Amino acid sequence: MGSIFDDVKGEFSKTNNAVVKLILLNLFVFVTVIVLYIIFTFGQYPVYYEWVMEQLRLPADFNAFLHRPWTLLTNFFVHQGPFHIFFNMLSLYWFGQVLEEYLGSRRLVALYLLGGLGGGVLFLALYNTLPYFQGELISTTLVGASGAIFAVILGAATLLPDHTFFVFLIGPVRLKYIAALCIIISMAQLVGPNAGGNVAHIAGAMVGFGFIRSLKKGHDWGTPIYAINDFFRKLFTGKPNVTIPQRARATTTSAARHFTSSSENSAILIPNQDEIDAILDKISKSGYESLTREEKQKLYKASQQ
Repeated sequence: MGSIFDDVKGEFSKTNNAVVKLILLNLFVFVTVIVLYIIFTFGQYPVYYEWVMEQLRLPADFNAFLHRPWTLLTNFFVHQGPFHIFFNMLSLYWFGQVLEEYLGSRRLVALYLLGGLGGGVLFLALYNTLPYFQGELISTTLVGASGAIFAVILGAATLLPDHTFFVFLIGPVRLKYIAALCIIISMAQLVGPNAGGNVAHIAGAMVGFGFIRSLKKGHDWGTPIYAINDFFRKLFTGKPNVTIPQRARATTTSAARHFTSSSENSAILIPNQDEIDAILDKISKSGYESLTREEKQKLYKASQQ
């Protein structure tokens, strides 16, 4: 029987499973923080634990942020308390799978990161400009993936507003109504003890909405993130560039006209009307859930033509 570590290693060796990888990464950080808290508490060195957390939390004070700029990224991988991470990861699992099915892992990761970064930027901007927040500027910090999660939720709702989730004790609810409720709740709590967290929620929601709207118009906000990822992948793998002979290049170029690259760099044939009709017939007979991943992606591509 394989160990948990073997299972985790196996998940990270797979492709097209960004939801699982993001959840595992958040869980790893959460467990590491807990272990450090126990060690430093038993050793009666709580100051060391506070120092570690200072390196991870995003401070509201802009001067403090300038001394720890990496916290703009690390803050949305850190959670305080089991319920905090449980509900965030549950939401990421539900809504992230919807986006990953249609847009692929690369775009899901890009949206997650942009939502988290957007939440941190708006958090810093409001706390350092609005008089309402000045009294709490020094003591306030931001942690948690909620901004990134809201980007995923609004991204899924913008892409597939009528997609249905079955909510316990309620029944089927369309994605657009779930997203609207999340925004209303966050707006209602913009004035309160967790104002900073709800500011990040609103920012993440705006990023999620804008990301999908822009993508439908042919502009991908995730392009810089893909470029950074590709740079580090080439840097660490050290794969040499492959030179394609002229004749092979011409053949490839001709064939490429009939294919469009997916977000995972796999060629997916642009669907014709017969294929779309067949997919729609399958939905009418067996339901949407009977579609394969490729059929769902083809249906999405057809909607963008």
